[in-house]
Amino acid sequence: MQINRWENNPAVNSLLLLMREEDCENISSIPEVYEGIRGIVAVLVSRKDFRGKKGSTLRVPMVDGNLYLVGLGKKNKCSLNVIREELASGLRKIGREHNKSAFVVLSHLKEYEGLCFAFGEACGLCGYVFDKYKAKKDDYEPFALDVVYSDVYAPDEFEKGMKFADAQKFSRNIANEPGCVINPETLSEKAIELAEKYSLGCEIWDEEKLRAENMGALLAVGSGSKTPPRLIHLTYKPENPKAKIAFVGKGITFDSGGLDIKPENFMLTMKGDKTGACNVLGIMKGAAELGLNVEVHGFMTCAENMPSGSAFRPDDIITARNGKTIEINNTDAEGRLVLSDALCVASELKPDAIIDMATLTGACAVALGKWRAGLFCNDAKLAGEILTSSENRGESFWRMPLEDEHIAETLKSPFADLVNCGQRYGGAIFAAQFLREFVGEGIKWAHLDIAGVDFYDKEFGVYPKGASAFGVRTCLDYLMRL
Repeated sequence: MQINRWENNPAVNSLLLLMREEDCENISSIPEVYEGIRGIVAVLVSRKDFRGKKGSTLRVPMVDGNLYLVGLGKKNKCSLNVIREELASGLRKIGREHNKSAFVVLSHLKEYEGLCFAFGEACGLCGYVFDKYKAKKDDYEPFALDVVYSDVYAPDEFEKGMKFADAQKFSRNIANEPGCVINPETLSEKAIELAEKYSLGCEIWDEEKLRAENMGALLAVGSGSKTPPRLIHLTYKPENPKAKIAFVGKGITFDSGGLDIKPENFMLTMKGDKTGACNVLGIMKGAAELGLNVEVHGFMTCAENMPSGSAFRPDDIITARNGKTIEINNTDAEGRLVLSDALCVASELKPDAIIDMATLTGACAVALGKWRAGLFCNDAKLAGEILTSSENRGESFWRMPLEDEHIAETLKSPFADLVNCGQRYGGAIFAAQFLREFVGEGIKWAHLDIAGVDFYDKEFGVYPKGASAFGVRTCLDYLMRL
């Protein structure tokens, strides 16, 4: 999609006007971008056809196209995130109603810092669908919008927003693929392709290398599948980087639960258990495209968790890379196992910070719902930086407690150093405390539990049906601000 400055009144199919409730009460605040447009809006408002309520939309056919009014709600509750969400929803509607071009009026919203950046994100994300396997696209009208004009124009900011969106869409495309297409080997191939395109360092550890490197936890989780596990390590390294950051992503390409097999209704959407790894791929792509002055390492732990005669068992005791032994009391608590080995490898690089991302616990989804992810962190400054970035990009995180001595007691095993699964209550905290055991001493570390927010069955704002790639833009914002 192209974004251009509005000048010389180019012909467009549609006009998109975002209005707060107060704008409806004071029509003079609306720019007179078209002759008579204020008069049209005044009539619609006086008839109460449109009042600016958040999420409301109205399409008004005109002689030379369509006028779309989109509500932003009350001014004191309107934010950049509200604008981004409603912009994306409005543009999606415009694109699906056969409009190839649009003029988006923004000059009355210039008070919102970062407006053009958010507009670029909305433009980049609004038309996304994953429909490559549908012969008949019958769920919606084909998205036609390809040129957008605006009366507020900052090309650099627009471009950054579009690149953030591209990174998120890249992650979505892989996360949406089924397990019969993406497995540890084919996910490795995607990483190699990305590395070749952006001149990234790339190292893939196959099963022989994993054994040689004492990656016992990752090997155990992948032992039940005919497709062996992989560790992917991508590196983006500019000259004279000002920081070194490592990302670790959980890449369970399908999670059956292993021998502790999931019920059938819980197994659906488990193709999305690789979202953490897919997000790391998106972050690596974004860092390279944006030319960030930060050294970035992306680790992806890839395995299928399947039941078979060779699968790891409850009561097994396995040894992670750092030598700690783990008693298995639930094979469906596999994500923390594969992350443990990768956290050890990432720690050996002595980065300034490690951030892991994983669809890790149902407990986190129960605690926070489907629209907010959990943040666990051992450093207040790092936690604050991530929360600031999440607010900037409209991806909501909530900092969760990491310290709990009672839950810490349940990590202990009578036969090994740790057990991999605790009691029902406090499950997300247990998992975070387990992961902390594999982070190198003195290293700043954040754990992003994105279970619950990784997959949506209804589209809204910048999010489509299917994989969300929640967290990609937050992490890129964090890197950009270092």
